[in-house]
Amino acid sequence: MTAANSRTLVVGIDEAGYGPLLGPLVVSAVAFRAPTALVATNWWEPLHDAITQKARVREPRLVVADSKDLSRRKDGLRLLERAALAFLCLPTADGTQRRYPPTLRGLLGQLNRSVVDGLREYPWYQDADFDLPAANDPTAISTQRTVLATSLARSGIEFVGAGSEILLEGHFNRLVGATRNKSVALLGQTIRLIQRMAQADGADTMSVYIDKQGGRQNYGQPLMTAFEDARLEIIEETDTTSAYRLLRPQAAWEIRFIQQGESHHLPIALASIFSKYVRELFMCAFNTFWRTHVPAVKATAGYYQDGLRFLKDIDAAIRTLQIDRNLLIRSR
Repeated sequence: MTAANSRTLVVGIDEAGYGPLLGPLVVSAVAFRAPTALVATNWWEPLHDAITQKARVREPRLVVADSKDLSRRKDGLRLLERAALAFLCLPTADGTQRRYPPTLRGLLGQLNRSVVDGLREYPWYQDADFDLPAANDPTAISTQRTVLATSLARSGIEFVGAGSEILLEGHFNRLVGATRNKSVALLGQTIRLIQRMAQADGADTMSVYIDKQGGRQNYGQPLMTAFEDARLEIIEETDTTSAYRLLRPQAAWEIRFIQQGESHHLPIALASIFSKYVRELFMCAFNTFWRTHVPAVKATAGYYQDGLRFLKDIDAAIRTLQIDRNLLIRSR
């Protein structure tokens, strides 16, 4: 393949649920194959007929933007779901038609099969399942898929797939207890996703874009430990970007941690949407369970102050059901 028509695996990674008191931490990755010349460009421009960054009333296009902004809207779940499921049912490179999973458990099995077995530890998740889409008409998803597939094909960009690392509350507490550092736990899940995306595709050339994790600048040592068979070069480490090159014989990867990355790179924004969508579905299951035991309780998104309110409201049920608080309440 000549330099003019070379292609690169492009991966975007972002999280949802790093700070809350309740609910899981979800870190997701999306992968594309794209012409190398397009890798570092603004993908919203060539895909503008199918995708926008702005959520407007009666906007016909998919909104792919920072999921935190989308989730604050009354129609947030609808927008998150519309984007995630439209991408999941895009056809493969050989034209095979994919379908999005029809249930919550089907979605979890596709994004992170190992998490399904872990659900049985949690009374609020062990029986949880419901049909997808949860907030959209299936016809709307199908229409979006058709427009999106045409736009991607015209741009030479192929959607490869998505995956998630999901830390349920008790699993989160055990991992943070072992590492004694929440940011270390998050970075470990991020590295696992890089490994998963690379192994699934067998990519020789890969560019990974990750939303910068807190105020950290130096990610070199964890990358060297995780990819010890590669030589690591530091491209830059600044307040806004930390970039690295991992070199092996016949293989070169670039990994960039970018401040507010979901505003600059569409793959990061889409990964953000997948993470937020999965977490929102978990919180739907969580709230449904507790409302069966405390019918008047107001639903929570799990963030700290409202999480404290929620825990106070369900305290009697926690004691009656003999719930292990280490499974319910995140430690940090």
